[in-house]
Amino acid sequence: MQSQTASGTTDVGIAPPRPRRRTSWLVLTKKVVGVSLHAVHDIAVIDDAAAAEASLDPIRVRLLAELTEPASATMLAATLGLPRQKVNYHLRALERHGLVELVEERRKGNVTERMMRATAASYVISPAALGRVQPDPARAPDQLSARWLLALAARLVRDVGVLLSGAAKAGKRLPTFALDGEVRFASAADRAAFAAELAASVAALVGKYHDEHAKGGRSYRLVAALHPHIDPDPTTGER
Repeated sequence: MQSQTASGTTDVGIAPPRPRRRTSWLVLTKKVVGVSLHAVHDIAVIDDAAAAEASLDPIRVRLLAELTEPASATMLAATLGLPRQKVNYHLRALERHGLVELVEERRKGNVTERMMRATAASYVISPAALGRVQPDPARAPDQLSARWLLALAARLVRDVGVLLSGAAKAGKRLPTFALDGEVRFASAADRAAFAAELAASVAALVGKYHDEHAKGGRSYRLVAALHPHIDPDPTTGER
């Protein structure tokens, strides 16, 4: 959903409902096999150190990119120009960490072909995978520090990843809200004035709605960020 403002367009994002599970029936060597599949998520958060390490291997990154649609080791080997045995090795590692899943098994002569698919279209590695060296915003809070902004963003990824995992296990929808927009300032003075006014407005809203002693109330974390916009390269489109 978009709302038009005097300073530009702001996108308002609300978390979509949790994907429903579906059951597909596959035929394998004259036996009917029921496979319970999840809808592929747009994005998944990796919070396990071993899974994060597995996902960062260059070959596995290429495999995950190809597996947005189901494919077998033979198909992937032909696409990537790699030996099938090598592809199988990396697929097993990805499957072990839940980054790819079995979709179907096909019998071809004396060979069973396993059709695999990535469990998400893209992945984000949570700072939680770093253990005790993960960024901590409490160490040096500074509203004007870019490094503190990174620490806040890292905590956001970590916390939302934990919440998503818990919501999925409980079979519940995770309530979230996000704003993403762009504003162009005429001068550094205008930027500073905007930041001050934004802080004052947010403080007023928090003071209006915050209830420390509300029975059954639930605390939410609020993060507002402002940083220079990164323009894409006109020749490659990359940021």
